[in-house]
Amino acid sequence: MRWLRYRMRDSGPRAAGSRVPDSTGGRGTGVPHLASAGSVILSDDGRWLLVVNAGSDELSLFAVHPDGLRLADRAGSGGSKPTSVAVRDTLVYLLNNGTPSISGFTVADGKLTELGGSTGAAAASCYAVSGAGELTMVSGSIGDTRTEVCWVALTKDDRFAHMTNFGDGTVSCYEITADRSLRLHEPVAGSTGQGQKGIRDEAISGDGRYLYAIDADAQKLCGWAVGQGGQIKPVGEFGGVPDTVAGLAAS
Repeated sequence: MRWLRYRMRDSGPRAAGSRVPDSTGGRGTGVPHLASAGSVILSDDGRWLLVVNAGSDELSLFAVHPDGLRLADRAGSGGSKPTSVAVRDTLVYLLNNGTPSISGFTVADGKLTELGGSTGAAAASCYAVSGAGELTMVSGSIGDTRTEVCWVALTKDDRFAHMTNFGDGTVSCYEITADRSLRLHEPVAGSTGQGQKGIRDEAISGDGRYLYAIDADAQKLCGWAVGQGGQIKPVGEFGGVPDTVAGLAAS
């Protein structure tokens, strides 16, 4: 059994975190602090929670109920050591880090179904998703002048992308242009302690008003208010994060 999520019960600076233990039916790597972006992610409608199982090469799907979680399905990752998962409507894409690849799935009636021909090479790039679930590269890797770019969260209007930089504790902001490519907007939009390693996974709240990120080394959760122009403003820090925390989902 592993810690699935560090869930925010409310938006804003008064948010209270809670650790919820549920079995994924899979295995972790046994190493603290899985180096991943979005190892735990909540669907846009809040009905499904997806969790990677890096030790058993699987993806777990949970149904979200008012009284807790229910394991609905589990599927092979299509590669090895899955570390990151993203979801939009019924489409799910999983990043495999051991055998570098991206695999696609659909979610329907509580089941994960692999998309045929959806596996492609992994890269830090911007992709477009076609109606058939195929990936097309829009722009190649774009640096943010910082160190160790890994984690990304999109604003609800899809106009900006915030990326956490583990190497120096900063958050960078990218603009998503009209042609859907990436452009560096602000190299340092926020920080959990500039120059200090530790910031990892992040998530945008369901209403799009707040950005949260885990500082695993400091065992804290940091929050920012998100402006219409992509800017972020600190709203507080919350302690008590477990030292084995690996992912974050915000409602």
